[in-house]
Amino acid sequence: MHLRYLILAILLAMVGVVGAQETEKKPNIVFIFSDDHAWQTISAYSDKLMKTPNFDRIAKDGIVFKNAYVPNPICGPSRANVLTGKYSHANHYYRNGTEPFDVSQWTFPKEMQSAGYDTAIIGKWHLGNEAVPPGFNYSLVLVGQGAYYNPTFIEDPKGDGNRERIQITGYATDVITDRSLDWLKKQRAQDPDKPFMLMLQHKAPHRPWMPALRHLDAFENDTIPEPPTLFDDYEGMPRAARLADMRIADTMNDNDLKLKRMAGLNDEQRAVWDAKYGPRNEAFRKMNLKGKDLVRWKYQRYVKDYMRCILAMDENIGRVLDYLDEANLTKDTIVIYCSDQGFFMGEHGWFDKRWIYEESLRTPFMVRWPGHTPPGTVSKDIVSVIDFAPTFLDIAGQPIPADVQGRSLLPLLNGKTPDDWRKSFYYHYYEYPGWHSVRKHYGVVDGRYKLAYFYEMDMQEWLLVDLEADPLEQRNFYNDPKYADVQQRLHAELEKLRADLKVPEKDPKESYPVGEPY
Repeated sequence: MHLRYLILAILLAMVGVVGAQETEKKPNIVFIFSDDHAWQTISAYSDKLMKTPNFDRIAKDGIVFKNAYVPNPICGPSRANVLTGKYSHANHYYRNGTEPFDVSQWTFPKEMQSAGYDTAIIGKWHLGNEAVPPGFNYSLVLVGQGAYYNPTFIEDPKGDGNRERIQITGYATDVITDRSLDWLKKQRAQDPDKPFMLMLQHKAPHRPWMPALRHLDAFENDTIPEPPTLFDDYEGMPRAARLADMRIADTMNDNDLKLKRMAGLNDEQRAVWDAKYGPRNEAFRKMNLKGKDLVRWKYQRYVKDYMRCILAMDENIGRVLDYLDEANLTKDTIVIYCSDQGFFMGEHGWFDKRWIYEESLRTPFMVRWPGHTPPGTVSKDIVSVIDFAPTFLDIAGQPIPADVQGRSLLPLLNGKTPDDWRKSFYYHYYEYPGWHSVRKHYGVVDGRYKLAYFYEMDMQEWLLVDLEADPLEQRNFYNDPKYADVQQRLHAELEKLRADLKVPEKDPKESYPVGEPY
């Protein structure tokens, strides 16, 4: 008799444990995404340019990924990579400016709703249309690229497709954060036990790098260090590098450099703006700079404005972290920061992105997850934006579709790298003809070496990079006899990745500009 009761007690205890596991609260997720953020301007990555104390709070309390790569370094396609967990050839969004992203295809937010999450997207959408995919209880997204000042949004208050345009006075980075905090507070008030997923997506620091008014004097009396390749002659680089149209010297226009009347400011904002830039621009014109002196002035104006935009982002990330602390949400909330790709800060004389080179290929990516991710962790594992969708599903306890090409980062976030974690990564850039005239190329990277192929009929050329021998990426080691084994290995790996990922041999017509011959 006693034995029977003992067995019954054990069984009930086991049921209780299972029940507790099944009802364990899912973590909240705050996913902060930006546009064109150079990892060089986050002091957790490099302190040569500026300090970013609030970005560094995430890094200090969590994990910094040093080899976070993007499959396709351009704004819209990278966002499609995030939503689908797939490469551009699998989600059919190859480039900006073509057909809008197909919102009828599978994206992860709807699965988060099914897992019991309240979901919201606030900020930049930039996928060619005004419709966000199913799966968001609330959306407030910028129209097109969005304006830095007094931006216009499309709001869907109930996630039912009934949208309206609203304009909000203020600076975009502040406004997006204001509305995100408003949503969080409302969500907590309505259902404090329900987990939430907020996608907070900044416009900054996208071109034309318009700072908040409070930061117009920041760095003004400083001389920002120049990259050693600011005056690169591209002699050892592929021919495509010489043909690209993204040089600070001759591509930046008066709008980029704040030498003309900037659009979007109201009268009060413009008075403050003109009081700062007016005298500076007048002094610049009197100097009548030429040659390298002119390039150096443009570099200083560009980098200072860019870093001023980062100051506002850093402040607003601090506001989000402070709110989580004040609302006792920190221990139950995963905070993720990432950009859609990296950006050139004068390296090779360039601004913008679009290359397999480090400044463009690598994106800043850091995660804080108290109780799971060991504080102060630095990872060199190869990760990517295509890993977000399966990671979120894994966290929510949802199945990961078989055709998702990314992989859950959950083991890495818990401090353990699986033995079979990827050792190489496939990359593919499609947007040519297009802005900045960077030629199409695909390749493979492994953390030290890169093999890339510029594959158009008039531009067929291979590139081999060794980051240890040439960290500035100014040389091409392809066909160097010393690299014969490396070259052969990377060719084999590239062919394998293209086959495994089912990359079409010929780029599909939808990857070409509308009206371009195919």
